[in-house]
Amino acid sequence: MADGGVSRLASQRAVVIFGTSNCCMCHAVKTLFSELGVSWWVCEVDKEPRGKDIEKALARMVGRSPPVPAVFIGGKLVGPTDQVMSLHLGGKLVPLLREAGALWL
Repeated sequence: MADGGVSRLASQRAVVIFGTSNCCMCHAVKTLFSELGVSWWVCEVDKEPRGKDIEKALARMVGRSPPVPAVFIGGKLVGPTDQVMSLHLGGKLVPLLREAGALWL
């Protein structure tokens, strides 16, 4: 699979976070979503059997290495932490989450 299975995994839930188990920025993103009442799923690439393939695919998609955290909302790449926080501070994250079915209120 050209994207290491990233697209398949990213489309399985409304919010998918690709990260590593010890990444503080991943923790910050998960905390933000939890505080917003969003149910998210995380793929910790350091614990996945095909984690290296996923990480390489994410690096190509995000345009940087390390590529985590990489956040997908509604199956679409939103980006790393700075993009998520920028959307949140600009008032655009919640509407995006609603549109993806991750928030009901």
